[in-house]
Amino acid sequence: MLEEYEKKRHFEKTPEPSFSDLKESSDKTIFVVQRHDARNLHYDFRLEIDGVLKSWAVPKQPPKKAGTKRLAIQTEDHPLAYANFEGEIPAGEYGAGKVEIWDRGTFELQKHEEKEIVVTLHGEELKGDYVLIRTKYGKEEKGWLFFKRAD
Repeated sequence: MLEEYEKKRHFEKTPEPSFSDLKESSDKTIFVVQRHDARNLHYDFRLEIDGVLKSWAVPKQPPKKAGTKRLAIQTEDHPLAYANFEGEIPAGEYGAGKVEIWDRGTFELQKHEEKEIVVTLHGEELKGDYVLIRTKYGKEEKGWLFFKRAD
């Protein structure tokens, strides 16, 4: 599951956690949003599903209010230990730039289908029901629409 993640990184050069840096899953599933000031500033939205962090790059700050929609591009799965990662990925490495935690918390998975994911987030910044819907964005169709559902 994490082969793509491992292939993109040189762990002797980057402070990012490797697959061997395992974090045990708890009885509550976690999410994290990391502000990633790389080539382009974006936010990495990550949900603990099936023992990994399913991940999406969101070009703009995640929506806090219903009615605001964001593009979210699905990226490779990350190890659970990545949920605690903050730091500087060195120049020349994949994702080079500063990573800091913008929000984190727990969530309940309401729906998990191939083209739609619905979660209830319990974070400091993001609270309530959020939806990811797969779109036909890009060649590999990794685009999703990400928005907060009305309370």
